[in-house]
Amino acid sequence: MPDSVAARFKGKTVLITGGMGFIGASLAVRLAQAGADVLVVDNMLEPYGANLFNIEPVKAMVTVNFCDIRDQNAMDYLVTGREYVFHCAAQVCHLMSLDNPFIDIDINIKGAAVLMEALKKRNRDAVVVKMGSRGQYGSVQKLPAGEDVLPDPKGIYEISLLSAEQIMRSYYKIHGIKSVMLRLTNIYGPRGQMKHNRFGVANWFMRLALDGIKIPIYGDGSIQRDFLYIDDCVEAILLAALNPEMAGEVYNVGRDDPSSFLELAQVIVEKLGKGGWELTPFSNERKAQEPGHFYSDISKIKKACGWVPSTSLQDGVAASLDYYKANKDKYW
Repeated sequence: MPDSVAARFKGKTVLITGGMGFIGASLAVRLAQAGADVLVVDNMLEPYGANLFNIEPVKAMVTVNFCDIRDQNAMDYLVTGREYVFHCAAQVCHLMSLDNPFIDIDINIKGAAVLMEALKKRNRDAVVVKMGSRGQYGSVQKLPAGEDVLPDPKGIYEISLLSAEQIMRSYYKIHGIKSVMLRLTNIYGPRGQMKHNRFGVANWFMRLALDGIKIPIYGDGSIQRDFLYIDDCVEAILLAALNPEMAGEVYNVGRDDPSSFLELAQVIVEKLGKGGWELTPFSNERKAQEPGHFYSDISKIKKACGWVPSTSLQDGVAASLDYYKANKDKYW
């Protein structure tokens, strides 16, 4: 089936910050294969998942610049002439932010400000799509969580992403730079980092199963999340860029039909055909950080651009396992 959404970017100039990471590289591959002129920016900072192999299918079709989004001179140059900017670069580990909050402030807040200043000076006509996190909501009292929920983030990581979101909204309101802010849920699938468990729980569960280790399920396994396959996530990002009337707004990108952690583990074991899972009690630290059930109200983005996820948990897990079995040496 032709990729009708990505095809609309054929011949368009695109900048992807954090373009060697999970989401950024998935965007780069899809856009380059559709004929877009793709420029990837990444500083390859450990341990956020930047991986040269992530763009292997299109490495001869994209331009890569190994620089930092906090470099004002570099960003002034790199945004010039780019019709679309996908801002994926961020410090994305909640646990790391507990040890050193200044990294979050520097990368997530300063990085966003540097990017938007560069666009203000050099390219106000660009369309910007920012990747945020459902963690910006914190604990919620009503599910599914809609964009009208008052954010109550617990940690500096989530606060920094919320701040970056507000910075971009400010540049839209004051300077007219068309920015769409997305709050992504639990994304999983090919090209995600598999070296540690500090983020990307679904992918980490798959690594454990592939390594023959029982998947640990905290509590009774009933806590729910809306696990979203990467291809569906990329589709939402592209549609957000293509619909200018979405500028200045925040949109959830997730699922309104959640699965429990126990269900996730069971699907992984079923699709792999081996392995198992075990219930384990919460540690005090993990219990304090656990926000409880979460799944997204996606009616706003559906109304705005028609996006709904189409990949079932079963199909997404099966495709992910196949990818990592074939490319284990590139991710372990």
